Amino acid sequence: MKIDLSVKVDKKVLEAVGLGAQALGTDLDKAGHVGTHFDARDKEFPIEKIITRGIVFDIRHIKTGEVKINDIDLNIVQPNDFIMFYSGILNKFRYGTKEYFTTYVELSDELVDGLIARNVSFIGVDMGGAKGPEDHVRIDQYCADRGVFIIENLNNLDLLYKTAKGNPFTVYTFPVNMSGFSGLPCRVIVEI
Repeated sequence: MKIDLSVKVDKKVLEAVGLGAQALGTDLDKAGHVGTHFDARDKEFPIEKIITRGIVFDIRHIKTGEVKINDIDLNIVQPNDFIMFYSGILNKFRYGTKEYFTTYVELSDELVDGLIARNVSFIGVDMGGAKGPEDHVRIDQYCADRGVFIIENLNNLDLLYKTAKGNPFTVYTFPVNMSGFSGLPCRVIVEI
């Protein structure tokens, strides 16, 4: 059994303690989209997903366009896996720069559907999203509606890829216990 001991933080709580949007002078909802996070949209994170098996796929050879379903071996994907895509974009451009947020390799809809069909828990990328700006929200919502969260801005996938050597590993995902936000910052830890 898993018991969550953290206090749930929502917008009303933040406003009650003086951290509302007016106090910050900005859109408070954007705070959930900083750093490593997933776009929860209107969903809650199930604590049963804090520990998953992970696999990292190297997609650095795909410089533009889409990662297609045939670009990875879906046969090794198991239910509840955390599937990560190592594009190298975060290594090439510093997080937060214009170059970082305007450079991406998209995951094809067919690939995303293939991962959803295998009942993965997470799709992770070392870039600003699984799709470019035009389809970013659409694919996040599509996945969330099917119980899959896309975790963006994963760091150190180069080290993970080199260390894992194609083998699965254990992933611990700890989102901040907040509700009512479209994004949730999270800490993702891997054990090899």
